[in-house]
Amino acid sequence: MKKNYKYILIVCGLVAGFFMPGCTDLEVEFNDSYFVEQSDDGFSAVDVAAVLNSAYGKLGDIVGSSYTGVAGLNEPTSDEMIIPTRATDWGNGGVFRLLHTHTWDPAHTYILDTWDDLNVGVYYCTQILASNPSAQQAAEAKTLRAYFMYHIIDLFGQVPFREVTQGVDEYPAVWTRSAAFDYAVSELESVMADLPDGGPESADPTQVSKAFAHALLAKFYLNKAVYKADSPAGPYNFDAADMNKVIEHCDAVESFGFELEANYFDNFNQNSRKEKILTYTRWWNGMWIWPQLHNSQGGWNGATTIGSFYDLFEEDGQRIGTKQEFGRGFGFLIGPQYKEDGTPYLNRSAEPLVYTREIKLSGNTDYAGIRVLKYDPNSDDGFVLMRYADIRLMKAEAILRGGAPTGGETAQSIVDELRTIRGASSISVSIDMMLDERGRELYWEGMRRTDQVRFETFTKTTWENKSVLDDNMVLFPIPQRAMDSNPNFTQNAGYK
Repeated sequence: MKKNYKYILIVCGLVAGFFMPGCTDLEVEFNDSYFVEQSDDGFSAVDVAAVLNSAYGKLGDIVGSSYTGVAGLNEPTSDEMIIPTRATDWGNGGVFRLLHTHTWDPAHTYILDTWDDLNVGVYYCTQILASNPSAQQAAEAKTLRAYFMYHIIDLFGQVPFREVTQGVDEYPAVWTRSAAFDYAVSELESVMADLPDGGPESADPTQVSKAFAHALLAKFYLNKAVYKADSPAGPYNFDAADMNKVIEHCDAVESFGFELEANYFDNFNQNSRKEKILTYTRWWNGMWIWPQLHNSQGGWNGATTIGSFYDLFEEDGQRIGTKQEFGRGFGFLIGPQYKEDGTPYLNRSAEPLVYTREIKLSGNTDYAGIRVLKYDPNSDDGFVLMRYADIRLMKAEAILRGGAPTGGETAQSIVDELRTIRGASSISVSIDMMLDERGRELYWEGMRRTDQVRFETFTKTTWENKSVLDDNMVLFPIPQRAMDSNPNFTQNAGYK
């Protein structure tokens, strides 16, 4: 193969194939240049280190910015969060109201943005793998690609895939949910030997690792019944062999030395890495961080939780939040809010700021709704994409769904251990209560919709300001722009 070292490839060229007729239409950042090698078949090999860095950067689109991204689709659509309109604030053409009420359509801009970002991440990794990476670089690219594909599978149910050697006049293949699952799992299972171990003492939590690959495999197998179901909305049949795989991979994560953090909110600052399996280096001044305490206090005045979700918590448990007489506490903020000197914060009407339980879709005051402050804005260690408490709860759920216990543990003993550390009382463990327990531990960490789908409550129950019961909404639509550019897509059921 003849190579030419004269070419420079701009990032827009990295995914140019996605812009051409017959291809998935994606947005790309125009912010980097990479020296490349060009072969006779027209593929230009990329600077592997640079593009791998860009692929890691795409993890930020899972976190989202200003209420977008994967977390922006998984939380505001669930029973954990609502982003209401306050006077004229947060109207945004109704995009947030459409998500909470389950009335979105294929033209929804945040659905399109998330689709684009995830597919760009997949293509970055595909280009890395075609550019003579080292064994570890290839393993990292395959792991990241499987992670991006996991979210596409989960959110959209179809995965487009373009080989780097395909011409711009060729339509990308579109894999079914089941086929994409098989591919991603096989990729993850093949890379373990070439990844760094991972672990709280020595590993960089911003880099994928064996520990993360095992954690992601546990996620895949826990949701396999959903992704392989004849109907996306179920019913789901959980196979004991798959649940044993979940337990196997959860035990593998534990072997790297992770343990539950005694102080719950230290998981979301710089004080501890005991639970952090993968983090993204940037945190957002938005719904995942802290609420606005009047105009001068920073944060966004957007998202709140809803009363029925708040009622799942015990008043004396850690996870509901630290109760401080004065100054900003962590967790759920409700009632009067005070400064450190004991004087009250003021709302926009110059009256004492009191966060109320009541919230509507629109027509709210700036102080309506229970706020959540989970990440310490003064002690940032990145957004947590995967942590050990989730691993423990996945193992407990897998046992309840028919998996064989290991290490002398039962689902009851695992949940008891977690709740004792979190300062909560013991409860009788059953599959019916596991969704609530996952909510109490993992609230606002970007996964609630996925959990509700697996427990078959996402489209079959109502909650505050959400009355639609439409099974088609378990999947988001393929964005209209993608549908128009590739005839290999079939729109998900229920969307025109």
